[in-house]
Amino acid sequence: MALVIFWAIVLASIVFMVKKKQPLFLGVPILALGVYIFIEILRVPLPFTETVQFIFDLQ
Repeated sequence: MALVIFWAIVLASIVFMVKKKQPLFLGVPILALGVYIFIEILRVPLPFTETVQFIFDLQ
């Protein structure tokens, strides 16, 4: 489901970019992906700092 929502955001931002002629709209999918990653990190049952430390300590 998240993939469908992400593609809808991408398509909508491309349409708005073409209509408004502002390339700033192409940053919206990148922002949406960052928000999605942040929400997924918050869903881990560990404290936030431990989760982030665990992610960056993976090799």
